[in-house]
Amino acid sequence: MTLREKLRIMVVDDMSTSRGLIVQALEAFGIQSVSHAPGGAEALEALRMAPVHLIISDYNMPGMDGLQFLNTLRAQKATKDTGFILITGRADRQMIEEGQRLGMNNFLKKPFQPVELRQCIEAVVGRL
Repeated sequence: MTLREKLRIMVVDDMSTSRGLIVQALEAFGIQSVSHAPGGAEALEALRMAPVHLIISDYNMPGMDGLQFLNTLRAQKATKDTGFILITGRADRQMIEEGQRLGMNNFLKKPFQPVELRQCIEAVVGRL
């Protein structure tokens, strides 16, 4: 079984269009297990029922931004080692440093092309 057949990924983004584009790209890469949530709180609930290997999360979300979501993940035993990629339109140095301090595995600046998403994922989990 290949990595893309085993890998479970969750996409967390409050914008359904953005979620859909990322999910579509993942499916085009051959990733067979992709779930999604509209925000951090919903993602945390879903992760209790169905853990994943990698989370791809938007930064700018209402209620709980991407870094707050990451901080919550790292504080919980069940999710502390889950891979985490932050997607943001504003990848300033302070945000990236804070993400790295919290345990972010990689980040991707919007807008991006599918090939950039794939490279970002492969830098975290290995070749798809």
